Amino acid sequence: MKNLILCSAVAIAAMVSAVPAVAQPADQASHLDVNQLFATTCGWCHSDGGRVAGKGPQLMNTKRSDDFIRYRIKHGKEGAMPAFGSTLNDADIDKIIQYIRALKPE
Repeated sequence: MKNLILCSAVAIAAMVSAVPAVAQPADQASHLDVNQLFATTCGWCHSDGGRVAGKGPQLMNTKRSDDFIRYRIKHGKEGAMPAFGSTLNDADIDKIIQYIRALKPE
């Protein structure tokens, strides 16, 4: 039981540390490590760094527009994806979209 609690605490700490706690101004440059973000937060649902479907859809080769992806990241999807609009600025979201567009099979 102690191990389960410890593992849960470590997983939560990793998720919290991967996403900035305070919203950044929209005009601020992104210093987000998208690979780390996918490894610790997004990867829970978008498997293999977004290359294959998991609990969430595969992101590699998505036909969704950048505007759709931006909206989904900011506002989430009830019961499926949390909203990150209060923790990620526009530059961060643009960097995530660039990451998604660049995904290739490993």
